[in-house]
Amino acid sequence: MRVVDGAHRLRAAELRGDTTIRVRFFDGSKADAFVLAVGSNIAHGLPLSMADRKSAAARIIVSHPQWSDRMIASVSGVSAGTVAEIRRRTSAEDVGSGSRIGQDGRVRPINRAAGRELASRLITANPGLSLRQIARAAGISPETARDVRNRMSRGEDPLPKPRGAVEAAGSRRAEVLSRATAGAAAAEVVPVAERLAAVHRLKSDPALRFNETGRRLLRLLNVNMLSAEEWQEIIENVPPHCSSIVARLARECAGMWDEIAVRVDLQLAQSGTQPRASKQRESLVGQL
Repeated sequence: MRVVDGAHRLRAAELRGDTTIRVRFFDGSKADAFVLAVGSNIAHGLPLSMADRKSAAARIIVSHPQWSDRMIASVSGVSAGTVAEIRRRTSAEDVGSGSRIGQDGRVRPINRAAGRELASRLITANPGLSLRQIARAAGISPETARDVRNRMSRGEDPLPKPRGAVEAAGSRRAEVLSRATAGAAAAEVVPVAERLAAVHRLKSDPALRFNETGRRLLRLLNVNMLSAEEWQEIIENVPPHCSSIVARLARECAGMWDEIAVRVDLQLAQSGTQPRASKQRESLVGQL
């Protein structure tokens, strides 16, 4: 008869003089009851502090070491990266044969290299297997199985090389990145009116207007055309318990846009053509 969630509602009923209250019984272990309590408290009512959420995540890592970082993050209200860092600092050992249970309830290997190698052997032995059959047998996702098959068809290693391992083709990319970074640092902040005007000019370009990919790009650019005041209003209304997640996603989105800028510059350099826009417009595109 231990209250897992709703202690304040129970106390309010007692103060009203009620003799009964509707409840939903939970049948499970103390560890599972704690997980339910944490998940309920981050979903409604007063939000848990970051320290409380990290403490809860550490406790769940010990009681449910077979859960993935994302699974624990969804329950404790912190990011998967924070869970991974807490896991590295704890002495909790993984159960099972190097696998974890994800948010969707599926078991996946911690070391994806073994799954990819097994998938490559299955594809070699029986090329007619479907992606789902390969994924099920190797303990990987169908998309990973697809990537392995595509790599093998191109004559590449089924295991993607770690970042930083490919140096031969990186010199040109580094040069473009350095030039783009230097240009962005030297450029002044472009007023919102000029950015809106640039997007308006892009909207009138038939090369973008008359295909789905171009229209998708225009929609993405248009979403970011907010004034400083509008962005500040958004920032001030981010709930405290969501701050870390919003900040992480914002950094990831910024990184994606930076990567797009670098790759577009690289594509332009490799094509050997020169942009027809003026230096002022080049600076503006860099800011976008």
